[in-house]
Amino acid sequence: MPDSHSDSVTPAALDENHLIAERREKLRQLRQRQAEGQGPAFPNDFQPRDRAAAIAAAHQASDADELERASVTVRMAGRMMLKRVMGKASFVALQDATGRIQVYVRSNDVGEEVYAEFRRWDLGDIVGVVGHLFRTRTGELSVHAQSIRLLTKSLRPLPDKFHGLSDQELKYRQRYVDLMIDESARQRFVLRSQAIAQLRAFMASQGFLEVETPMLHPIPSGANARPFATHHHALDQAMYLRIAPELYLKRLIVGGFERVYELNRNFRNEGISIRHNPEFTMMEFYAAYWNHRDLMTFTEELIRNVARQTLGTLQLTYGGRAVDLEAPFARWTMREAICQCSPAGVAMEDGSGLCVDSASWLRQALLRHGCSEAQHQLSTRSLAALQVLYFEEVVEEQLWQPTFLCEHPIEISPLARASDERPEVAERFELYITGREFGNGFSELNDAEEQAVRFRAQVQARERGDQEAMHYDADFIRALEYGMPPTGGCGIGIDRLMMLLTDSPNIRDVILFPALRHEAEG
Repeated sequence: MPDSHSDSVTPAALDENHLIAERREKLRQLRQRQAEGQGPAFPNDFQPRDRAAAIAAAHQASDADELERASVTVRMAGRMMLKRVMGKASFVALQDATGRIQVYVRSNDVGEEVYAEFRRWDLGDIVGVVGHLFRTRTGELSVHAQSIRLLTKSLRPLPDKFHGLSDQELKYRQRYVDLMIDESARQRFVLRSQAIAQLRAFMASQGFLEVETPMLHPIPSGANARPFATHHHALDQAMYLRIAPELYLKRLIVGGFERVYELNRNFRNEGISIRHNPEFTMMEFYAAYWNHRDLMTFTEELIRNVARQTLGTLQLTYGGRAVDLEAPFARWTMREAICQCSPAGVAMEDGSGLCVDSASWLRQALLRHGCSEAQHQLSTRSLAALQVLYFEEVVEEQLWQPTFLCEHPIEISPLARASDERPEVAERFELYITGREFGNGFSELNDAEEQAVRFRAQVQARERGDQEAMHYDADFIRALEYGMPPTGGCGIGIDRLMMLLTDSPNIRDVILFPALRHEAEG
């Protein structure tokens, strides 16, 4: 009788299952030897001293004679990625966290019994090696093993290939395999770590104090977004994964810390795309006595600094197109951006003024662009809301070079200070690079009574069905009533910044373990 799953199992899966079975049998034999007192199956007494990259850097200029005279002994460990057995001698490519180095293993040196065992080891096994450096006849720096030990038995074979659309999800789902075999993936995440270290160093140099605020909030706050909800059993109350740390950081400004920042995770229960992950990294910073103009100047230099320190250049390439971080970042109002990046008609007079200031013209332009009344409720949107939607649908993707977009409508900026000259707009900016938003900042609203009015308007919006509208935060209003100095605050999307620095097209490429649909079992 055929196996009940045989018609759904591919030949490749059957072959892999066979290889896994062979490796499990080898592990069974190791366990048997352990039971007989011949040493543990998974030893934990080998301490590597040397790393592949450091060995290469220290001896790249040494020729064969110099290495022989110096008799440099190394002690290292790593995963066997390649193995070429040639009778009584073999070559192995050993990979540690810093790179690969070739190891020469000979029966006469390690002993016939060990060499016989070595021949049965598999690619992916983790081994420890002690030996001396030499150069092969082809000039490759290598380790001549005096001893070699199996430290960890790998039960699954490494994939032969790891590319193409069919494997893309596997790279995200099994990042540990991706990191094993794709050097570019490892370097991408090394660069991410270095960039974050540079961000922290820059903030410290500018007098900012790094702080930690709650991840679990009793009230979802800090941005217009749908939260993840949970329940705290001991307190018997609803809790929410934080949307943003903004209101807690501003409480610290009230308390007397004049420059604070937090670099950590935010959570938004929204869509997943090449630009969005529900769990993402943000850096938010707040400075007393700064306004939105100060923030733009600081943000521009911060991004330049991290690029200069991690990449060594301000001339970047993203998706084959140049990005210039050295030239001054453009500063446009939303109206200017719409007029600059739209068909000529948008900046024309319609009899009563510019078309960009005509709600009826914008509705028709959005309909022509493909927006629908059913999805976007165009007929009920205000002029400001129509301008924002037109910008998002038509203009945003055209802002390739770094551009600060300023003067957002106050109605979509519930935490920002209104302009003294034009109260209908906020002292706010968004930073766009490569057609996507990288940051959002503004002069903070520090008028407790006005903030209370805006919170109440947000509550009314929620009651009308806007699930992303904010809640009323009474404690934050109480904090503002003690008095918050004039303050500027900004949030920068770290994942999107890493996409730019690593020339990655998908946000999942720069997140070690991105959100994915639960994998089917079996």
